[in-house]
Amino acid sequence: MKRILFVLGVLDDEDVDWLVSSGHRRELAQNEVLIREGERCSAIYLILTGQLTVSVARPEQTAIAWLSSGEVVGEMSFIDHLPPSATVTATESPTVVLEIPGDALRSKLEQDLGFASRFYRALAILLSTRLRGTVRHLEAEYWRPIAISEDDCSPDMADYITLGGIRYDWMMRRLKDVDVSNWESLS
Repeated sequence: MKRILFVLGVLDDEDVDWLVSSGHRRELAQNEVLIREGERCSAIYLILTGQLTVSVARPEQTAIAWLSSGEVVGEMSFIDHLPPSATVTATESPTVVLEIPGDALRSKLEQDLGFASRFYRALAILLSTRLRGTVRHLEAEYWRPIAISEDDCSPDMADYITLGGIRYDWMMRRLKDVDVSNWESLS
C-alpha cells in the first residue's frame, strides 16, 4: 500500500486539486539527485513514477531505503525547517515527481486553516507510519523497506485509504503526461 494514500485520503478534493495546480511535474534522469543531505530542500515531492534511493553519508554513501510511486519525500525538512538528513537520488530514468514549492505551500497553510488542519494531520499519519516501520526494522536488526499492510491500519484509516486511492487515480489522470504503463498496484 502506498503512503500517499494516507495523505490523499485525509485531504479533500479541493486540497488535492490545489496540490496538482500549484505543483509542477518534474522528470529526473537516472542518478539525478532530488534532495541532497545537508542542503536546504525547498519543496515537497510526490513520486509519480520511477524509483529513488535514500542514502546517508557515512565514510561512503549508504542506501537505507528505496522509494517508488506513491511515496512522499521532503516533508521532514518542510516541517522542521532543518536540512535533509539523507540524499534522495533517482535510480531509473525517467523518474517523475510532482514538485510542490515550499513557499507556496506555506502560504496556503497560513491562509487556509481547513487545508492546514487536514495537511498536518495527513503528515502526522505519514510520519507515524514511517516511524512504526523503522521500529520494526530495528527490532529485526536489519534495514529493508517493508510494505504497509491493512493489518497496520485502524478501522477508520481504511476509509482514508479508499479515498486516497480514488484521489491518487484522479491526480495521475490529471497529470496525464506521466507514463502510466509502469504504474504499480496501490495495494
